[in-house]
Amino acid sequence: MPVKVKIPTPLQKLVNRQSEVNAEGENVTSLIDNMEEQYPGIKDRICDEQGKVRRFVNIYLNGEDIRFLNAESTAIKSGDEISIIPAIAGGGC
Repeated sequence: MPVKVKIPTPLQKLVNRQSEVNAEGENVTSLIDNMEEQYPGIKDRICDEQGKVRRFVNIYLNGEDIRFLNAESTAIKSGDEISIIPAIAGGGC
């Protein structure tokens, strides 16, 4: 079941400079594992040592933050769209 995954600019070097890739999985964890098989090294940038999405990385399923769904266990289906968004920090002007 292919899912479109939007890749942020800082990670595009790991996916042959593509802004979108296709991956498969029944949930977010298996999708990230499938991406790691295709593009070695990407999982380390998205997940911590326990396999949880790093706190400075946000993942959205069809526009909804997975942290407010079932986190890494959030189910996905064919045709869904995943967006990986690195958190942006900044100070005042």
